[in-house]
Amino acid sequence: MYGNEKRSQLIAFSAVFVALIAVGGWISIPIMMIPFTMQNFFMLLAAAVMKRYAVIPVGLYVLLGTLGLPIFHNGTAGIGVLLGPTGGFLIGFFLMSGVAGLLFEKKSVRFDILALVLFGVGSYLFGAGWFMISTGASVVAAFVACVLPFVIGDVIKFAVIEVIVLRLRKSGIDLL
Repeated sequence: MYGNEKRSQLIAFSAVFVALIAVGGWISIPIMMIPFTMQNFFMLLAAAVMKRYAVIPVGLYVLLGTLGLPIFHNGTAGIGVLLGPTGGFLIGFFLMSGVAGLLFEKKSVRFDILALVLFGVGSYLFGAGWFMISTGASVVAAFVACVLPFVIGDVIKFAVIEVIVLRLRKSGIDLL
């Protein structure tokens, strides 16, 4: 794929994934201060499909939400969300989607698992780290609020992502 065709595909996939990530923010279950959402599922799916270009829809999602479009969890928006207790997750998601995307380019189960683990751990580190800074919480309190309640759900999400990736590969579909 070259030139305009690839550019058109990137624009189309980016639009679809921004929308999916936004919908994932609306699928929200409040757990203490940090809600359980499906945002990271769609961000990882973007990384699996778009590879290194996953930073485009994830970055657009963060930018649009920061500029006031109500697309963050439960329809929240604005710089306050980015600077609030959950803002570290948004930054972590952006950075880790790029890392995961690069690893998904290797087209190997071993690198897929590494992508999934690094995305999760990196997101937790950014999220919990910013939570501690913004709330004054201890490391233990941040772990209890930002990591512990989400591990099982994230492992399930990550397993589903890998099943989708393997099926796409098996069918010979290489979207980007």
